[in-house]
Amino acid sequence: MIYADHAATTKISHAAKEEMMRVMEESWGNPSSLHTPGQLAKEVLEEARRKIAACLNAAPSEIYFTSGGSEADNQALRSAAYWGAKKGKRHLVSTAIEHHAILHTLDQLKEEGFEVTLVGVDQNGVVSVEDICRAIRPDTALVSVMYANNEIGTIQPIAEIGRCCREHGVLFHTDAVQAAAHLAIDVERDAVDLLSLSGHKFYGPRGVGVLYARRGVPLRPLIAGGAQERSKRAGTENLPAIAGMAVALEDAAAKMPQETKRLAALRDKLEAGLSKLPHTRINGGKAPRLSGTLNVCFEGIEGESLLLLLDDRGIAASSGSACTSGSLDPSHVLLALGLPHEVAHGSLRLSLGAETTEEDVDIMLQEIPKVVSYLRSISPVWEELESGARPHLI
Repeated sequence: MIYADHAATTKISHAAKEEMMRVMEESWGNPSSLHTPGQLAKEVLEEARRKIAACLNAAPSEIYFTSGGSEADNQALRSAAYWGAKKGKRHLVSTAIEHHAILHTLDQLKEEGFEVTLVGVDQNGVVSVEDICRAIRPDTALVSVMYANNEIGTIQPIAEIGRCCREHGVLFHTDAVQAAAHLAIDVERDAVDLLSLSGHKFYGPRGVGVLYARRGVPLRPLIAGGAQERSKRAGTENLPAIAGMAVALEDAAAKMPQETKRLAALRDKLEAGLSKLPHTRINGGKAPRLSGTLNVCFEGIEGESLLLLLDDRGIAASSGSACTSGSLDPSHVLLALGLPHEVAHGSLRLSLGAETTEEDVDIMLQEIPKVVSYLRSISPVWEELESGARPHLI
């Protein structure tokens, strides 16, 4: 099986797995306990916090452990919104291409009386710094813009947006779940106040994540109970997963310079080959992108059928976010780029990773065109497009 869905999840690294096994064997105590086993466990917890902080250029005291990126996103948005509301600021700014963990939380906050402005993106999936700045009002409490898009891989101008938010005295959050280990993240350089990570996106375990909160930014707990995570996230810490995540991020960050170069070359080869298919569009192809992400639309076919046939041929891919894979609606990200519904339905996301080889790319370049050609041959829509009964859209 060729795995081309690393944007959905990654296989846990050997280093992370070994660290988790070590912690389970040697540091099984509760980090909140005062006895020796508990304090040994606490040392492991704080060492993991230091490792994560170093990768982000943050202070260890600014790192909070969560169950993943979605929880971190929820806590960041709600903390900023409720803090702003105390000051009479009930306006929130984000973009139309955010992950649903952001968009659905914003929908809930709207039901609580907050006002939300979603800024659009250009045809390549990049938001304008000027548009974000224009959207900020005197009653704006928070701006949230993802670091890199999970579907098309486009990288947003985070540092410039961060500086704009600082100038306006507005908190700035970025969902960096997809960017971690692919881009050099520096919360000081980027003027970030809140940031979310998820361990399973960079070869760490599932079910564990990080919320960075700059010193002085008030966090509101989502889970009440004990005093863990400095009373900001109750519940006994999942120490093996936290330790494994920290090692995975440290390891991936060390390998990032050479790995991003390798993946970009493979991605470009794959893109060049698939672009030869007629009536094909590369989404986000003219903007800075994550090195291993390729999103392409093939006119005249359905993405679901494409995925099933590729899986049957030993290629695991996706049509967008794994969090919405059960939806029959076209990607909100592709619609935000201005693509028609019928084109957005025919999308394919190929996301490469540590296990991807050049041989894998060669096989994908053999099999994907075959499947696309087959689906078009049995598609009444494609027949109408080719006969001129309806115009081609790409």
